[in-house]
Amino acid sequence: MELDFSAVAIEWRGPAPFVFVPVPPDESELIQDSASELTYGWGVIPVEATIGTTTFTTSLFPRDGGYLLPLKVAVQRAEGIGVGDAMDVRMRLGR
Repeated sequence: MELDFSAVAIEWRGPAPFVFVPVPPDESELIQDSASELTYGWGVIPVEATIGTTTFTTSLFPRDGGYLLPLKVAVQRAEGIGVGDAMDVRMRLGR
């Protein structure tokens, strides 16, 4: 499954501060419909995402009925992304 969406980067303060892109509700609902087939445990979903010209692998984290896409520091630097920045995301679920 491949999804395209736009969102604004947020900071979520867990054990350490991280930058995430919240997956919009409609896309999160589509993911939830297939989550049991895609997760490798704890509701975490492996993805390949592209922002700008940077493609990276990571895993979506379930949060408050939706999902958060973590942005690695290398992606933030390569694309000049910070908290509050809007971006377009292309995401392929599963690996």
